[in-house]
Amino acid sequence: QVQLVESGGGLVQAGGSLRLSCAASGRTFSSYTMGWFRHTPGKEYEFVVAITWSGDRIYYADSVKGRFTISRDNAKNTVTLQMNSLKPEDTAVYYCAAAYGSRWLTPNDYSDWGQGTQVTVSS
Repeated sequence: QVQLVESGGGLVQAGGSLRLSCAASGRTFSSYTMGWFRHTPGKEYEFVVAITWSGDRIYYADSVKGRFTISRDNAKNTVTLQMNSLKPEDTAVYYCAAAYGSRWLTPNDYSDWGQGTQVTVSS
């Protein structure tokens, strides 16, 4: 099991940027895929992006491709989500999560989750 803590959320105007960070502790960080999901009330959790343990494969949702960039530092046990050109529809609670298997596109593929951080984009 790994403990995850997100930070960096906040309020930003449309077109602005935010950087989210996820700090991990516990299980060896480099042994699992890290993903970001987002959730708004009344909707299902939405996959945003995932990065494999080595960083050699990254998968972005079409809705964020070209605007968001994920990276990870296994030495520092952190994963970062740089969000640029933010839109009001990006408003959500963002969660980082850890997956230990070979699948990482749905919430059920992830075993450990952070508490979430709110991102609000005003128009």
